[in-house]
Amino acid sequence: MALVELRNIRKTYHLGGEVIHALDGVNLDVDQGDFTSIIGPSGSGKSTLMHILGCLDTPSSGSMKLDGMDIHTASTRQLAKIRGEKIGFVFQFFNLLPKLNVAQNVELPLIYQGTPGRERSKRAMLALDMVGLQDRAKHRPSQLSGGQQQRVAIARALVNDPRILFADEPTGNLDSHTGELILETFCKLHEEGRTIMLVTHDPEIAALTPKKIEIRDGKIAQDVDAKLSGKQTRFQFKRTTPSSS
Repeated sequence: MALVELRNIRKTYHLGGEVIHALDGVNLDVDQGDFTSIIGPSGSGKSTLMHILGCLDTPSSGSMKLDGMDIHTASTRQLAKIRGEKIGFVFQFFNLLPKLNVAQNVELPLIYQGTPGRERSKRAMLALDMVGLQDRAKHRPSQLSGGQQQRVAIARALVNDPRILFADEPTGNLDSHTGELILETFCKLHEEGRTIMLVTHDPEIAALTPKKIEIRDGKIAQDVDAKLSGKQTRFQFKRTTPSSS
């Protein structure tokens, strides 16, 4: 059984008497351990698809299962619980709280779940270790580079040990060198068995992932194994600990 199953998903909006089909009959399976990019031009429906996959939005029709659970019939409270326990999010902007230090920012999802303080601290440090930032635990976000802040955001997404990690244009607010380091972090997490879905508009980033979904006009136009596509990417990663960028 797939980790995520979408069947005939549609999402429509009504704007000024016009019906907008953001998603139009999408079928998709995501297996445990997949590293998949969702690529498409602006307005294609890729962010809408990620929001539905991440239980941030609900479809107008169709069905979805996540880890065997029927998501389309879940209540608002159940969806919040699912997001807290099974899903991690990384966005283009880091969304770190400036008055909290790095460890406290990473602990936030655990606070919402009522995890005791000592356990929160332990899990936050483990998550920071995954992204090579244990030594920055007491720093404030303003004392970090953009790349370091994004790695803190990744640690925050990982602290609950989610079943699936979503990243929406995670390098879009970074220079190209720092962006490559962030992509290397995602590759390392995939090698460790994480399930990752990455939204991007950049074909070279999409070529990095083993699986690629191209979406246009609310429909999946192409679903391919990038390793078999014959495309080359400029990213040649070395298996090293991330730098301070």
